[in-house]
Formats: sequence, C-alpha cells, structure tokens
Amino acid sequence: MSGPEAQPETRPALPTAPPLTVPTLAAPPLALYLHFPWCVRKCPYCDFNSHTLHGQLPQQHYLDALVADMAAQAPLAGGREISSIFMGGGTPSLFAPEAIGRLLEALRQLVPFQPQAEITLEANPGTIERGRFAEYRAAGITRVSLGAQSFASAQLERLGRIHSSDDTRTAAAELHAAGLANFNLDLMYALPDQDLAGALEDVRAALALKPAHLSHYQLTLEPGTLFGALPPAGLPDEDLAALMQQHCQSEIAAGGYRQYEVSAYARDGAGCAHNLNYWNFGDYFGVGAGAHGKLTDQAHGTIGRTQREREPRRYLASGAQAPLALRDIPDADLPFEFMMNGLRLVDGVTSARFESRTGLPWSTVATQLTSLEARGLVERNSEYWRASTLGQRFLNDVIAAFLPPGPASAQSRGQGADRKNPEGPGA
Repeated sequence: MSGPEAQPETRPALPTAPPLTVPTLAAPPLALYLHFPWCVRKCPYCDFNSHTLHGQLPQQHYLDALVADMAAQAPLAGGREISSIFMGGGTPSLFAPEAIGRLLEALRQLVPFQPQAEITLEANPGTIERGRFAEYRAAGITRVSLGAQSFASAQLERLGRIHSSDDTRTAAAELHAAGLANFNLDLMYALPDQDLAGALEDVRAALALKPAHLSHYQLTLEPGTLFGALPPAGLPDEDLAALMQQHCQSEIAAGGYRQYEVSAYARDGAGCAHNLNYWNFGDYFGVGAGAHGKLTDQAHGTIGRTQREREPRRYLASGAQAPLALRDIPDADLPFEFMMNGLRLVDGVTSARFESRTGLPWSTVATQLTSLEARGLVERNSEYWRASTLGQRFLNDVIAAFLPPGPASAQSRGQGADRKNPEGPGA
C-alpha cells in the first residue's frame, strides 16, 4: 500500500521589492544673461569673450542683434517668466542708459519679466559719467556690479585697469545717491608683489564704500590670456594666498557680510539672485556674442547647453539669426555639472534639488559623497551636503570626484571650479 501522496514544499513568499522611482525632471527658474563684448582695453588676466573697442561702438546694431537673438530663443521659455537678468561683458556700461532702457522694453515684450526681477549691469568705474547711474536706474537697472579689483594704484596699473581708486569711490557714492545701494564690488587678492597687509587694505577700502555685496577672488592665470602666456613677477605663493584668503574672510565677516559662495559675500538679503540661479542649476538664456545658456526640455527629459557665435563681427553679420547651437548634456555628465555649481555654495546641495534638476536618482552621487565625507572634504546635516572648510580649500578635488569615467565632455571640463568668479558667468 502506498503512502500518502507527497505534497510540494511550500515556502514563504519573498517580499516584493518596491519599484524604482525615477525622479521627475522639473523646469527650474529661467534667467537671462546678456553679453556685451567690447571694452576700452582688454585686461591681461581676462579670459572672458571681451574685445578692445576700435572705432565707434555699434550700439544700435548690436542691440538690434540682441533682440533678434532673444526672439529666436523665446519659444524655449516654456511659459516661464524671466526671474533675473545680468548684463555682463566686456563693459555693458559703454552702452547709453536710454539704449539699455529700450533693450529691456523690447526683451520684455518677447518673454515677460517677473515683477521683482533683479536686473544687474556690470560697470567699469572708468566708463561712468557723472549722473549716469540715476539714468540707468530710470532705465530699469536694479543692481550694479563694479569692477574695482584693487584700490592700490600700482596694482590697477599692472592689472591693465583704466580706472583709478578715486573713480571707484566716486562711482560708489553716485550709486548710493541714485538709490542703487544694492551694488557689488569685484575685488582680487594674491596680486603681484601683494602682501597680507596690502590685501587687507583693499578689503577695508572696499567695505568703507558700503556695498551690499562683495566678490573676493584670487587672481588666476588663465590659458589664452596675456598673464597666462607671460605670468607677472612677484605672485604670492600658495601658502601666502591661503593666508590672505583666511584673513580677508575674517575681515569681511566682521564687516557684517555673510559668505554664501566660494568667493561671494553679502549683507542679509543681498545675495546675487542671478548667480544663485546658476549655482542651483537653474536655466538661463545666453544672448549675445559668445553667450552660453542652459535650458531644460521637460517634455523630452533632457538638459542642453547653448552657445552663440563668439566673434562680435560674425555675430552681428548673421550669428544672432543663426540656428541655436544646442548640445544635450549626457546623463553621465550631469552629476559633475550639478556639483560643480552646487558645491560652490556654502550651504551646499540637497537631494531634492539634485533629483528635480537633473532627473537622476540621488543614489547616482551618494557613494561619492559618502567617500568624500570619510575624507573630511564634505559634511552634512539633516538637509544639505556641503564642502567642509577643508573641502572649500580643495574644491577642485571634491568636484572631480563626480567626473564620469573616461574623458569628460569638453564643455564640462571647460567650466572648472577654480575659475575666477567675478559676477555673471555666461560668456
């Protein structure tokens, strides 16, 4: 007699793994960068797309080209309003206030501006005539960035600047009188033959002018510049430059300014909204000769970089009407591009912002961040991951941890974290 029929072995059901959620790529705020490529004289340290002006400024021709350029890009706004505008260069203050006013009105008709949009004009203290800041304010400018660089006459001469320290003081006084107290001063340190006392003296001279914002950054020798080819003698060594940075930071903090980015300090509420949009991986139109932009295509799940014709004469001839050069950023490059910007901020980055502005899961960068934390280069709290004090000193090494394996894109490698940072990158 046979025994009972064998029953199949029963096992408890395995738990079902939760489905992997793919972050939704959001359409971030949209800013506008306008590039003005001419200067009275090209500075030997400058690697921006700037050109010495020879002959008459083609003011109306160039403004017409900017409007045509914006008209070609306007359909890509995706219903968003412009949150901030930055006019950089070159020297935008070579253009007359009434011309700037006409330009802003024409651009506003193409893509609306938010009611409280920050509108910044870069200005060289040596190109401003008396009373002009009041006219710029009437034209719609709400913020000015002055290229002071130094208050020492010998340094200004070595840097190729066309202005004097008195020009900067006069410009600052006129900004206050015009009701444009929300202004930035660009200031360099680690200049040729500069000692610690000289660097601190420059900072104190800048703070005495009561700017709302201060950009304080080290002179760097960029490829393709005169200083890059023929470095000036007497540059401070790395240890002295670090000492200058440390003591100047303390002096700036004592003056009531909070550091919120590697080289940016501001009074309460006076952080540069336009640059914060860059650093938080927002979108921006790049309009003008050589201007770069960044645009998110939410429908297709892609993020692209744009670039306009660099040479002003070619841009004026056809570049503003030419098809927009648009390159999608590969997913493998997005962590580096995001961190290259976000880790410049003293507050750092959040997982929510990373996911919404790259469309990638936080796990894409979690391993690198944990490794950097173990080395003391980044730190975290309940919300933010940020570079530590040590990490800020070696920020290139921190950001390099997010480079994809193999050769990174030329565009990514060309926007390194050690780039000097006067206001308004975008060209």
